[in-house]
Amino acid sequence: QVQLVESGGGSVQAGGSLTLSCAASGHTYSAYCMAWFRHAPGKEREWVASGTIGGAMTYYGDSVKGRFTASQDNAKNTLYLQMNSLKPEDTGTYYCAADFRHWCSRTMVSDQFPYWGQGTQVTVSS
Repeated sequence: QVQLVESGGGSVQAGGSLTLSCAASGHTYSAYCMAWFRHAPGKEREWVASGTIGGAMTYYGDSVKGRFTASQDNAKNTLYLQMNSLKPEDTGTYYCAADFRHWCSRTMVSDQFPYWGQGTQVTVSS
């Protein structure tokens, strides 16, 4: 059974940093797409970043480019999200997702991903 386990959320002040991680288990794929989405109350779910596990490609949503960095540990089936220069509008629940049948691309939609983590809360205060 596929499991995605996120960790690393928390509360920080604006300008601070946090690192999220998502580890995938219960599958046999060596190359696939993992992504981070976030959801804030009253807003639609937003794609944040994605990375190819088994590769090195990463992609970012416009609202986080230059501030967030995704990276992979392919041996650990883990996608990280280093979040710098955090803003109050970055507040939300961050979800990890995996798609074992399609590659990552420059724009991602949540409907593409059949597997999801439980979410981790990120709160940025002004």
